[in-house]
Amino acid sequence: MNGEKVAQPAYFHLHLVSDATGETLINVGRAACAQYSNVLPIEHVYPLVRSMKQLERVLAEVETNPGIVLYTLVDRDIRDRLKERCKELGVPFLSVLAPVVQLFQAYLGGEPQPRVGGQHALDATYFKRIDALNFTVMHDDGHMTEDLENADVVLIGISRTSKTPTSIYLANRGIKTANIPLVPNVPLPPNIERLKKPLVVMLVASPDRISEIRQNRLLGLNASSPSASYVDREAISEELAFSRKLSARNGWPQLDVTRRSIEETAAAIIALFKERQRRSIVET
Repeated sequence: MNGEKVAQPAYFHLHLVSDATGETLINVGRAACAQYSNVLPIEHVYPLVRSMKQLERVLAEVETNPGIVLYTLVDRDIRDRLKERCKELGVPFLSVLAPVVQLFQAYLGGEPQPRVGGQHALDATYFKRIDALNFTVMHDDGHMTEDLENADVVLIGISRTSKTPTSIYLANRGIKTANIPLVPNVPLPPNIERLKKPLVVMLVASPDRISEIRQNRLLGLNASSPSASYVDREAISEELAFSRKLSARNGWPQLDVTRRSIEETAAAIIALFKERQRRSIVET
């Protein structure tokens, strides 16, 4: 190390105060923190803050552990009390939705009519998402392949190409997703290559990346005598070559997930899915 000291990450307290689930705040806070590679937040999440009594508990925590305060609060009195106390304590605070709502108001006119947890309303979109999640869970890892024609998207790929987490992410967007593993010497369900309605996508990655993930997976499972071919780069290359030939034969799009996060992979699939829907509408 040549005597050089490695810079240690700095920590700060991040208070997330919401009258709903706090999901919006968590996502915004983490997205902002990700811009600072050597700074880590100590998150304090306070969901369902809907009374002054609940707020006072939050403020006591903020006083004990000063830091940034982000909030989404509909009740004006609770909101004003939070801002007043933050000013007294000298801690920075921000309503993460206020600038966005102001922009909407400037463009759309009129006064907004805020509702606590309004984005989580039990509307048709909500039930579509729940339906998609149920479908996806039941059709994970090659299960219930007889009704794949009811899927919106079918993901195929060799082991460790992120099929399951990508499927769950898509389901959270209301897209019914099934995933099928490509296993050496195990035939695919016979109906896969005859599917008409679903978008079928082949997930691939580099042999090195697959081997690395598989080795880490085996270590995590404390596997004592894994199959040598499971982590062998040449064997993995053969698996990938087969998957590429299969997708080319059927005209399925391929996505290389080597350097993609789950979110990026899902975004690319959603773009393909929407384009497929658009072409279907034009053709009809």
